[in-house]
Amino acid sequence: MEKMTQQKQKGFTLIELMIVVAIIGILAAIALPAYQDYTKRAHVSEGMSLSAGAKSAVTETYASKGAFPTDNAGAGLDDAANIKGNAVTSVTVVANGVIEVLFDNTKVGTGKLVFTPTDEGGSISWVCSGDALEAKLLPANCR
Repeated sequence: MEKMTQQKQKGFTLIELMIVVAIIGILAAIALPAYQDYTKRAHVSEGMSLSAGAKSAVTETYASKGAFPTDNAGAGLDDAANIKGNAVTSVTVVANGVIEVLFDNTKVGTGKLVFTPTDEGGSISWVCSGDALEAKLLPANCR
């Protein structure tokens, strides 16, 4: 008697491969928007970092002169357009020592971070807000 040998199937069937591709597509559709928000929030954090030097300059100016500066030169800072980063286009000191951080529209979108100083009788406190910046992009202390 001749023995019949059965060959075992090796590999995946077409339907199994299609199911895997469909699952990967669904996961990618969910992950991409979340990743885009994450990168925008990282760019906004860059603005927080770049504003730190301006905050120090405004605080020192107030301590030495008794009044908030009204522009970058008054705070001893470089021109606003020279204080920039990957997604930040400028850091500007405006009236009453308020600091405005403008972002690249293609990386973050429209809007800016605004830091407002307040004299607390010996110290300066800062209030952070987002001017036309999406709330989900703001750092926790600015919401």
